[in-house]
This record gives sequence, C-alpha cells and structure tokens, in this order.
Amino acid sequence: MTAEQTGIKCPKFQAQESIIAGLTQQINAAKIGTEKASEAQRLMEAVEVLLSCDDYSERTPDCEYCRGFSQLRQKSAELILKAWPLAR
Repeated sequence: MTAEQTGIKCPKFQAQESIIAGLTQQINAAKIGTEKASEAQRLMEAVEVLLSCDDYSERTPDCEYCRGFSQLRQKSAELILKAWPLAR
C-alpha cells in the first residue's frame, strides 16, 4: 500500500509508509525464515514510530487510520516472529 492509496495526509505517516512498504516487500521476498524474522523485527521498529506518535489525536480520522494500519502491521510482524522458529 502506498501513502497515496491510503489518503492519509500526515508527513510522519508518509515518511514511514515508504519504509514500511519496502520492509513488507523484503519480508514477502525472503526465502529463509531468519531473513523474514530479521525484516519483521525491522518492521516492528518502523511501525512503533507511528504507534508512539506525539501528535496522535483520537479526533483526527488520519490518526485513527494510521493507528489502525499500524496495529495490523504490528500483529503481522509479531506472527512472523512467532512462526519462524516453527519452520526450522
């Protein structure tokens, strides 16, 4: 997903979105579980930047969408990190 596709007009989201999209592509392309886990850890760190945003407001739709996307991505990364040891 690109920042343009989301319609979220937050500079912090847009900056992190390009990083997150790249990490997601790297996770999907990784053939080895350790590579997926490494990229998933980096994804968790990139998502945490958005989840800990000082400008977050429950009254702002862009903030709510950003938080929702970020929480889903965090859960995805957590699942990858939990599952990769099982693939050994």
